[in-house]
Amino acid sequence: MATILSAQCTDKRVNLVTKTLFNKYKTAHDYATAPLAELEQDVRSTGFYRNKAKAIQGAARMIVETFDGRVPSTMDELIQLPGVARKTANVVLGNAFGKAEGIVVDTHVSRISQRLGLTQKKDPIKIEQDLMQFIPKDRWTTFAHQMIQFGREICKAPKPKCPDCPIRSFCPSAKVFYPDL
Repeated sequence: MATILSAQCTDKRVNLVTKTLFNKYKTAHDYATAPLAELEQDVRSTGFYRNKAKAIQGAARMIVETFDGRVPSTMDELIQLPGVARKTANVVLGNAFGKAEGIVVDTHVSRISQRLGLTQKKDPIKIEQDLMQFIPKDRWTTFAHQMIQFGREICKAPKPKCPDCPIRSFCPSAKVFYPDL
């Protein structure tokens, strides 16, 4: 549910909302049977709240009706859930089930992969395919976490902190942002 809420939203906001949400709704059945208008208000501050509430409720209903109340543990099953595509499925598989079926490609992973010259692609699925070719499979989940953290702290979207970057010496983008480095 948190991963569905994370679209176009900060982690800080998602963590704030889920603190209350997870106390109110304990099971997939609770989400599935909640009045939609109430669920919308519960997630309103994350933005796109109508779509997110609808996706959460749809996913919860499918979990209850199709998967006997358990979150599915395969890519094929997860992407059947409303509001779930490869990124969300990879997050759930890697973090909840310890399965690496792909690499999470969010805005941070996408941006940094391009800046480092690891890919020239723009489409997240194509970026994922490029990264999977040279990142060892046993590192896929950790790699995404590290890239996301690196993107939040150092390689920020508008203005990266290249002078503070430990890998700037082999980053092709460092000179673009800081020609005098």
